[in-house]
Amino acid sequence: MNPSTLELQQDIKVMIIDALMLKIAPSEIPASALLFGPEGPGIDSIDALQLVVALEINYGIRIQDEGIARVVLGSVASIAQAVEEHRAGRKLD
Repeated sequence: MNPSTLELQQDIKVMIIDALMLKIAPSEIPASALLFGPEGPGIDSIDALQLVVALEINYGIRIQDEGIARVVLGSVASIAQAVEEHRAGRKLD
């Protein structure tokens, strides 16, 4: 993994913490850990909506399909991949 990807993942962790007002440190969110469910920070469907809005504000990514949202919001790593694809001009699907 290149340094820019690691930096992006760190930025995404901070975005998640800020958007959801979590009381944890970025280091407490492993990049590959599931964001939803008991293993992760306990994000629910309302939080998912907030993350979709945060992704649009911070990275210009519009997610309007629930299936794509489930894949993209799966982990910090999957969000970073979506951001990188968006920056490269590829459509999320």
